[in-house]
Parts: sequence; C-alpha cells; structure tokens
Amino acid sequence: MILEGNVWRYGDNIDTDVIIPARYLNSFDPKELASHCMVDIDESFAPNVQDGDIMVGGRNFGCGSSREHAPVAIKASGVPVVIAASFARIFYRNAINVGLPVLEIGDAVEHIHGGDRLRVDIASGTIVNETTGDTFQAPPLPGFIQDIAKAGGLIEYVKGK
Repeated sequence: MILEGNVWRYGDNIDTDVIIPARYLNSFDPKELASHCMVDIDESFAPNVQDGDIMVGGRNFGCGSSREHAPVAIKASGVPVVIAASFARIFYRNAINVGLPVLEIGDAVEHIHGGDRLRVDIASGTIVNETTGDTFQAPPLPGFIQDIAKAGGLIEYVKGK
C-alpha cells in the first residue's frame, strides 16, 4: 500500500488527551471525534486536514490513557498513517486494532517538517520525503498487521476470516 500526503507535524509526548480531549468523549461517532481531533494544540487541524494527509509525531506519541478514541479520531480525520520517533505501546496496539498503520523511525523524524509531502510504502516501511528528497526506513509492519489495516481494523479482519 503506497500512501502520499502532506505532513501535520507534532512534537514529543503527544498524549491521548491532546489527540481527543476527554470533554468530547460523549460520542462514539468517528466523524464527531475527528471534528475535535488535536483541537487543544492545533485548532487548524480538524477543519483543514485533507484525506490522505499524514500525521508525524516525535517520541512517545499517544502516551496517556488507553482510550481507543485517539486513533479512531485520527483515522476518521482522513489520516491513513501516523509516523513517529516512537509510540506509546497502548496507542500502537489501539492503532492496529482500528486499522491505522503506525511506523516508527526514531531520530530520523527530525528531518520531517510540517507541510512536507511524503510517500509512504506501508509494505516495505520506506518513507520518501518528496519535499527534501530524503528517504527513511521504518521496520515494515508484519503482513498480518497490514491485512488488519486493509480490512479496516481488527474486528473487520476477524469477520472476514
């Protein structure tokens, strides 16, 4: 799966309360959650993100609570992949469960800036910054995790088996 999109760049320790603030958790509707995604640190994200745009974070992305709402809000915003230096383990697992691919690239993330355009090959883990020409390598997601993402999440994947 090859994805291309413009970067929305965030820093280290972006927690789930920032991704989707608790005051908006009275809804389970993904589009409603998406309309409030990142609002506390970037009011421009929800109204301006385009389908296919790529979210890039620093270290420990998705730390905080174990709420699955955070990757749901990101995915429902039209973001097909999140790239970060590292992810909080529970966020990483929840992202897989909802079918949102996540790729870790360590310190190389410092070479990706907001507004850059990326081409991401989920199968190989190759990330090309089309703005700068830089290429980065993330560990590729195992085939079954790619299958979960293609199915739209773990529940749909299991239903299809």
